[in-house]
Amino acid sequence: MAPARPNFLIIIADDLGFSDVGCFGGEIKTPNLDSLGRTGVRFKDFHAAAACSPTRAMLMSGTDHHLTGLGQLVEFTSNSPAHQGKPGHEGYLTDNVATLPEVLRDGGYHTIMSGKWHLGLRPEYSPNARGFTRAFTLLPGCANHYGWEPQIEENGISPKFFDTAVAALHMEDREYVDNSKLPDDFYSTDHYTNKLLQYFEERPTDKPFFAYLPYSAPHWPLQAPKENSSRYKGVYTDGPEALRQKRLQGLIREGLASADVKAHPVVAPGSNEWEDMDDITRAKSAKAMEVYAGMVDRMDENIGKVITYLKDNDLYDNTMIFFASDNGAEGASYEMLPVIGDNITAHIEKYYNNSLDNIGQKDSFVWYGSRWAQAATAPSRLFKMFSTEGGVRVPLIMKPLGSGNPSICDEFCTMMDIMPTLLELAGIEKPGSTYNGRSVNSMRGSSWVPYLNGSAEHIHDDDHVTGWELIGNGALRKGNWKINFVNKPFGPEAWQLYNLSVDPGETTDLAEQEPEKLKELIHHWQQYALETQVVGLKPDLGTIVVRDEMDDPTKWMKYETSSGISKQLKNERAAAKVIDEHFI
Repeated sequence: MAPARPNFLIIIADDLGFSDVGCFGGEIKTPNLDSLGRTGVRFKDFHAAAACSPTRAMLMSGTDHHLTGLGQLVEFTSNSPAHQGKPGHEGYLTDNVATLPEVLRDGGYHTIMSGKWHLGLRPEYSPNARGFTRAFTLLPGCANHYGWEPQIEENGISPKFFDTAVAALHMEDREYVDNSKLPDDFYSTDHYTNKLLQYFEERPTDKPFFAYLPYSAPHWPLQAPKENSSRYKGVYTDGPEALRQKRLQGLIREGLASADVKAHPVVAPGSNEWEDMDDITRAKSAKAMEVYAGMVDRMDENIGKVITYLKDNDLYDNTMIFFASDNGAEGASYEMLPVIGDNITAHIEKYYNNSLDNIGQKDSFVWYGSRWAQAATAPSRLFKMFSTEGGVRVPLIMKPLGSGNPSICDEFCTMMDIMPTLLELAGIEKPGSTYNGRSVNSMRGSSWVPYLNGSAEHIHDDDHVTGWELIGNGALRKGNWKINFVNKPFGPEAWQLYNLSVDPGETTDLAEQEPEKLKELIHHWQQYALETQVVGLKPDLGTIVVRDEMDDPTKWMKYETSSGISKQLKNERAAAKVIDEHFI
């Protein structure tokens, strides 16, 4: 009798930092993930794109996000004339790729999803349209985690969708969900977990399954049940630099960083040092971090529910589980701009209550800023939105099939590798240049199966080339050599060269000492850009009307009462009217 085909479960956290979970050196209580990590495989050199939807496009397609329609965040493309109308920048997952759920479904798998999509808002771009048999999904990139939304009723005019930040737009299969029909106790992480468990219960048991659970936590707005966030009261009063040092020691203790690792200095232009802040600013900042930790804590609890279900139903041993973040920790965000315009603080003043005691509740709107983010990305440089290691190196935990030996993998690999790996394990031929009668871009990722079964020494050899680009920041890696192009004021807006084998923190630029290596990698970058439809680096893009007010981690702090009309949103508008055409 042939062995049963394996099941697959992929769990994605939204903006999770590299060292947030316990088995990656963090202080946040994550016993379920820690158990997965310490009995499975922890990857220390796994990479994503530098932001949400580009990474999700890579995961769903096995190829570079510029070839999928998500060359940039759609929120950025809407502000960048240089990218508008260009191939690969359509703003949704196009038919130019065969998707992982589509190919698995066609190969006999039952495919289910619950959580954040961020790859298109219309029914024809939905998870159900791209291969998921059942799907409950948050379509845009963010939403209030409690499903709460201030309702504007001024002069009898209803607001457009996205005018009030951050309305949830959910869809089940291909039907938009009326927010007023969500449970009264709705909390995103809980509800997405419960929906997935419902789909597990309803699945046909004669088929293997592919389950996808992309949480919207711990993405801003930072909101968590008090029972979770209160566990961290007082933990962060020493500030982000103290946490950064503790996290570094945690990484060393876990075997995920060398004892002599040199961390990149914190880069936070315009942000005050902890010691220079007044007492209330420090108190609010620490509280925001407590709430963030509570979100991660709550997520781990829910992951435990899924693991328990698999074990109770004799599915665990034959299920390969992946847990990863979609990018580096969130230090600032261009996503907010089209959600509530370019005056974030005025909106928060009008509709939200960010008093100290209310931080983390449904009517608060806070983020934690670049210093806390760099505590979580250390020893790496910078954070989300940058193609430096702090933006693209993310934690990955893999539970293999059966009972493998616990290990730490130091192989370089990327989100693009997961699709070819799963297809090979499932015994399904990977798509070529056509799929179901349409032309598709080939996968650029590589299967890990030869490495996992011991027939290959490495996942990628030293000649393998991987490129990155987002909002005009670029990078390219070949073996242990990497070049970065970082926009001002966070970098010199020129190519820099690093040897990651001795300098994982990207602290020592070798461009002048190694001009031939720099020239070689720039040549590879130019080839990569041509192959993947990269529009250009920052100097090539002309004027981009972007002002990221979230770069200031204290802007939200002074607004402690809402001056506008706030009440629970009762959304009975037709779906066609709630989608702002600006986003399609």
